[in-house]
Amino acid sequence: MTSLQAAQGGIQQQLGTLSVVGWAGEYGDGRDMAFLLVFSLGDGAGTREETVAAMRQLAESTGLTVGGDILDATSAGRQFPVTALVEGGQVALTMPKMSVQYSTPPEWVAAAHDRGHVYFLLATQPWPQVRLGNEIQQDALREFLSEEVLSTSAHCLLPVRRLAR
Repeated sequence: MTSLQAAQGGIQQQLGTLSVVGWAGEYGDGRDMAFLLVFSLGDGAGTREETVAAMRQLAESTGLTVGGDILDATSAGRQFPVTALVEGGQVALTMPKMSVQYSTPPEWVAAAHDRGHVYFLLATQPWPQVRLGNEIQQDALREFLSEEVLSTSAHCLLPVRRLAR
């Protein structure tokens, strides 16, 4: 379920390895939402507090608000530095300092296309329990997404982009 991107140099040394995980789930209206979470494995050069500060800096430099309302980047014509291109069972997530392709399950793609957007979260809290190459189980994901983690994350609705046909 994870797709990883190693970060290097400057603030990126503090970020450590960034990882992406996606899932689909009901979102209060009976329809599935495609969720996409970016988090650090906490394996950067600094302390946990420095990783949190670096993730907060990454969020804010991207125009995201940590711990605030959900930013709606789906407005027509709005330019936003974070994009989600969904094609062929994958999402290409691009943001400043990071670009990653993530293979998504069919239910995630269906939810993304049905709604026309994805719910993007950038967690400032690291998740060091995740191991490279291992799948993230639903119970572990639910446990990580505690009230503390959610309240210290940036939340954003990103429009689903597709290749021109």
